[in-house]
Amino acid sequence: MNESMKALVLESYETGEMIEQRIPVPTVGTNEVLVRIMASGVNPIDYKIRTGQAPYAEPELPAVLGTDLAGVVEAVGSEVSKFTVGDEVYGLTGGVRGLQGSLAEFVAVDADLLAIKPQNISMREAAAIPLVFLTAWEGLVDKANVSAGQHVLVQGGAGGVGHMAVQIARAKGATVFATASAAKQHIIESYGATFIDYNRQNVTDYVQTHAAGLGFDVVYDTVGGSILDDSLVAVKPYGHVLSCYAFAEHNLAPGSLRCATLSGVYVLYPMISGTGRAHHGDILREATRLVEEGKVKPLLDEREYNFSDALKAHHDQESGRITGKLVISIQ
Repeated sequence: MNESMKALVLESYETGEMIEQRIPVPTVGTNEVLVRIMASGVNPIDYKIRTGQAPYAEPELPAVLGTDLAGVVEAVGSEVSKFTVGDEVYGLTGGVRGLQGSLAEFVAVDADLLAIKPQNISMREAAAIPLVFLTAWEGLVDKANVSAGQHVLVQGGAGGVGHMAVQIARAKGATVFATASAAKQHIIESYGATFIDYNRQNVTDYVQTHAAGLGFDVVYDTVGGSILDDSLVAVKPYGHVLSCYAFAEHNLAPGSLRCATLSGVYVLYPMISGTGRAHHGDILREATRLVEEGKVKPLLDEREYNFSDALKAHHDQESGRITGKLVISIQ
């Protein structure tokens, strides 16, 4: 193996430019694996970090960004027993604080953050899964313990986290409803959920129509802002509201008057803090099982990007005019 590798390096939050450089291939720690990166998933947090909008997650510069990856194990640390050279793996692994990201040819990754990639999907599809699946699972399963017979509303059900939340809730036996624009109705329905057009029905209307005026057992907000406010109205008494986008000021009275539980989901915490990383690997093993059983399928935007297109992928992600997930092919 060459002692250096190709990487995209961010040197300034002011310019937001990622410059192609050759940097040393990282050394593998005792509980790390060296991964040859085949694909890098793009998430909103990536462009927010690049442009200095996420001080809670920003690495010291210069840094290699990129949160999700799929690739092949090239070497393993002395304490690693879960993986061997040649394994195809995926995970939410870096691009924050002191962790190298996936916009490079290789990365040394904490083995706890990885899982074996599903056999029935491509590297690009695998790279689209980790952050959004982990975020959806940590809300619905870890916090709300979603179960069969419950009625679940997913706000933004055709988005990255949203389409995973719909599928996880369905896999758990819940009856699922999801908001989206009319153009994305087919996506919602293809995953087995009831479509709600947020442009044609307000929260009072769809609670009356789909929840007998009482509210939903679980509401997952993936949009934030006024949609989180609506979610506090849409939940039934003693229900559970989840949000992965609770970054604004909100009046919690509607939820409090319903004795509802409100939980925030911050999926980067294990990477940044160093605690709870093994749980990420556990969740991704559940993702692998569900994908291989045909119960979960990632939604990829039709646009494809290579290493030199990474900045364009960030701009397209920031525009919001995408369907599903964007993925950059690295090799």
